[in-house]
Amino acid sequence: MGTASRMLLSGLLMVLSLDAPAQEQARDGQAHHHDAAATPPAVHDDAKVSVDAHIPPDPAQHPMAPMSDAEMTRAMEMDDTAKLFMFKLDTFERAKGDHAYSTAWNARAWYGGDFDKLLLRSEGEREHGKTDARIEALWNHAFASFWDWQLGLRHDAGNGPSRDWAAFGVQGLAPYWFEIEATAYVGDGGRAALGFRAEYELLLSQRLILQAEIELNLYGRGDRARAVAAGLSDAELGLRLRYEIRRELAPYIGVVRKYRRGVDGHGFGFGPVMRSETQVVVGLRLWF
Repeated sequence: MGTASRMLLSGLLMVLSLDAPAQEQARDGQAHHHDAAATPPAVHDDAKVSVDAHIPPDPAQHPMAPMSDAEMTRAMEMDDTAKLFMFKLDTFERAKGDHAYSTAWNARAWYGGDFDKLLLRSEGEREHGKTDARIEALWNHAFASFWDWQLGLRHDAGNGPSRDWAAFGVQGLAPYWFEIEATAYVGDGGRAALGFRAEYELLLSQRLILQAEIELNLYGRGDRARAVAAGLSDAELGLRLRYEIRRELAPYIGVVRKYRRGVDGHGFGFGPVMRSETQVVVGLRLWF
């Protein structure tokens, strides 16, 4: 073999020796890729739990029997025309004022459906051995989301002669969660009155609630027999803190500032001066 042939053979062997590692790596890469394709990726325990947590229910064993509309309504409990009843004693409290103790209440009850219902309202106060009470019977109709208009009658009793009124008003939930109630009244002899009430609740916790309230009563003319003055006859500002043992039952404490024209500080006499009194109240709120 000549010198040139030996040099050519040596170069060929050297090239083959250098390509062997590269070919081995290529074969290893192909084997690794094949194993990765054949073996599914590892699943973490959390993923297994989330996948295994959903267990579909068994298919129905028997088809549902035919049902009438009334039976379906009772079964699904989704009757929009169902008649419901509710009673709410918003405030029932004992108050200590500047001169005497008093007892006051504000209650309402209604029966009906989502759009129309019969609404009964009662509020009053007993002080110095005298009771002043108001009872209203109203037809309540929903005319917009969160808003109702009301039409009915009002009867005043207790302090002085009885008075009867025709009533028309609105109530609802204003922006920023203010509950508004405004009612106009017309009585015999040209008497007229306007009642306004606004309320706001601040949730300090799930059970502790601070309730702020303002109430105004205006009259077109004075009624001396019932110690009512013309114009702004009386006003009340209240701040009550209640604790809801249950949603339906909540004792409370509070402070109430009262303003009234037409009577003196002891509940007797008549005059145009606006008198004020601060009361500390303890009471109970419940509904069912």
